[in-house]
Amino acid sequence: MREAPAFDATRAAFEFVFPVDTMVHALKYRHRLALAEYFGAALVECAAGFGEDADLIVPMPLHARRLAERGFNQALEIARPLARARGLPLGLGTVRKLRDLPPQAGLDREARLRSPRGAFEGVDMLAGQRVIVVDDVMTTGATLDELARCLKRQGASWVGNLVVARTLASY
Repeated sequence: MREAPAFDATRAAFEFVFPVDTMVHALKYRHRLALAEYFGAALVECAAGFGEDADLIVPMPLHARRLAERGFNQALEIARPLARARGLPLGLGTVRKLRDLPPQAGLDREARLRSPRGAFEGVDMLAGQRVIVVDDVMTTGATLDELARCLKRQGASWVGNLVVARTLASY
């Protein structure tokens, strides 16, 4: 890496390969919401010792248009079991997604890295809070990096990512 990311740590429950990739797609595109509970439970287990002194959980926000199309935010549904297990609030209004980004699956590495710049706007001040961001898949980390940058501009002192799956391919 030429430059350190804005986030402080990342932990993934799974590698983004079969059958996990198929399960993530079933959740997102075929509305198999029971998988969110399964993934959430996997994150609870994976998160042991991670961000133990966190103050807030922020699910990766969806743009309003994407939320309307899909009908739910998969990151929010995955984050719910973790928030319950940790007794932490979900920061649902903490950040707003300003732009509806193209699906990352159709982009090359350079486009993936450029795409999320300026995509988020902070709403709430986070004065020294430690934040866990929950998302489904981490590929290049560019979107998570941009969100962490936004959270830190809002005053977060630490941002750690918990993701269901991480691609290990070099994108």
